Amino acid sequence: MTEWNELAYLDATAQAELVRKKEVKPIELVEATVERIEKLNSTLNAVVTPMYEHAREQASGPISDGVFAGVPFLLKDFLAEYAGVRFTEGTSFLRDYVPKEDSQLIKRYKTAGLIVVGKTNTPELAIGVTTEPRLFGPTHNPWDTGRTPGGSSGGSAAAVASGMVSMAHGNDAGGSIRIPASCCGVFGLKPTRARNPLGPHYGDIFTGLAVEHALTRSVRDSAAILDVTSGADPGDPYCAPPPARPFIQEVGAPPGRLRIAFSTRAPLGGDVHPDCLAAARDAASLCAELGHDVYEAAPAFEAELMWQSFTTVLAAGFGWAIDDWGRRTGRTPTSEFFEPFVWSFTQRGHQISGPDYLMALQDLQKQTRHIARFFVDHDIWLTPTLGQPPVALGTFTFSTQDPFELRRRMAAFSPFTYISNATGQPAMSVPLYWNSENLPIGTHFVGRFGDEATLFRLAAQLEEARPWNKRRPPVSA
Repeated sequence: MTEWNELAYLDATAQAELVRKKEVKPIELVEATVERIEKLNSTLNAVVTPMYEHAREQASGPISDGVFAGVPFLLKDFLAEYAGVRFTEGTSFLRDYVPKEDSQLIKRYKTAGLIVVGKTNTPELAIGVTTEPRLFGPTHNPWDTGRTPGGSSGGSAAAVASGMVSMAHGNDAGGSIRIPASCCGVFGLKPTRARNPLGPHYGDIFTGLAVEHALTRSVRDSAAILDVTSGADPGDPYCAPPPARPFIQEVGAPPGRLRIAFSTRAPLGGDVHPDCLAAARDAASLCAELGHDVYEAAPAFEAELMWQSFTTVLAAGFGWAIDDWGRRTGRTPTSEFFEPFVWSFTQRGHQISGPDYLMALQDLQKQTRHIARFFVDHDIWLTPTLGQPPVALGTFTFSTQDPFELRRRMAAFSPFTYISNATGQPAMSVPLYWNSENLPIGTHFVGRFGDEATLFRLAAQLEEARPWNKRRPPVSA
């Protein structure tokens, strides 16, 4: 049997195989996971709501025979609600809220046999590119504890990178899976808009900007869990095009000779850090070595208009989110319950009229059409994931009366990721490069709408050519 200290770095697929072969019991996996979390969490602050006794009870009883039967899992404390367990979304306003029913995503996790052992940290209402909520305090990057793990799925990324678990839930409305994946050196895919359901409380969120998925150690885990969760739920307003076959079958399938457009210029202007440029260029060279056609090109669109429209839709959306929670809890949201930046940003959202919101949405959709045309002749758009390596914690402290100014600084840190939220296209951050300070630098790949299959094929090819699983951060199991 695999040594227990090595078990921490097996992916979820391998752990599930050990359970199926009866070489390890689910309760043993859970106890080992709890031990790792307890050992590492005082340093990283990745897990904010332990569910240990619940997990032990689940692991000791009958378990679904799903693809991940018996595998421990962590749930980001945002969006997906687990009945009977505290749900805060990182805000004091919800610090005592306990949902009464599971989200559809949770039901599908349970069907797959995953055992949730806890919930991970997120910035307040998942707003931002770093994970430093006032309610729980900052999550630390396991590669350098003075730096951000990214956001908003920073707790999940730090947990996977450090070996607490093999994969963890995340969601993404502007880069919140891919930003922490880059900062922590794990694999992070944002699926196509409406690939995963958001019920029962939501049909879509922010007109489809927000999507659910996970951060994983391996490409095959990402594909397998997407097979588990994807597909429309009755009553959904729309759904993503169905895949031709299960995503897991794309892992290891030949990607063919892809046409990969490569660019490093930030659409909004400004400098991209040399390490991020080097990572993207290195990935472009690797793709060329693997037989793909790689050339410099980028979609033509009005970047400033797109960013302004995206931010307007986002601000209005978070204004709605606070109002929605006020209605659901029967309480009145007031400023003392929220961090200054979050409150200021959402209040700006309340000032946006209905016609102004629809105008921003129209502009966003117009720019989406320009970008979609680019993918008629290109299979992949390759860029840096971020504009900088992981920055110091505290870099994005709110110190201005204009929340849009801080949003602009966040956009400089993550100048590429939000574009695929606006267009609905699938995109992934792949951990192929570490800089001279031993910090991970992700590379970003965007695919056609509905075409996660090509991304999974390419990602698996890159993983085989440049494996990352044996890299261990200083703070790890």
